[in-house]
Amino acid sequence: MKILIINGPNLNLLGVREPGIYGKSSFETYLPELQKRFPDIELEYYQSNIEGELINKMQEVGFTYDGIVLNAGAYTHTSVALQDCIRSLKSPVIEVHISNVHKREEFRHKSMISCACLGVICGFGLDSYRLAIEAIKAIEKA
Repeated sequence: MKILIINGPNLNLLGVREPGIYGKSSFETYLPELQKRFPDIELEYYQSNIEGELINKMQEVGFTYDGIVLNAGAYTHTSVALQDCIRSLKSPVIEVHISNVHKREEFRHKSMISCACLGVICGFGLDSYRLAIEAIKAIEKA
């Protein structure tokens, strides 16, 4: 099983950026924990601050991987292009957010990509990624 985790803009600053909201751990610190927890899954990680690069990466793997875990960051609320890309893929995509976006600013309450994703997980910190992997694993077994 192969799953790609994709983080969008500013998520390269996890551990530094607003630790009260996003925590004090970088994703690079958290990834080995996920890989250890899921030894039977090949987990890959990609981060970009550029919308087109996120789309290129999803198109690259979205027809052969078993799933994509996507934290699109601020593009969640603005990107019809990401929505169109997700709709075109064979691989299921789960939208993830570290914070509970519904407890935050009003503009964060609307996602442009949720309607194209298999599901949405938010508000569980970095553990949101684990929950998304569990969901992809469960649908593959079904």
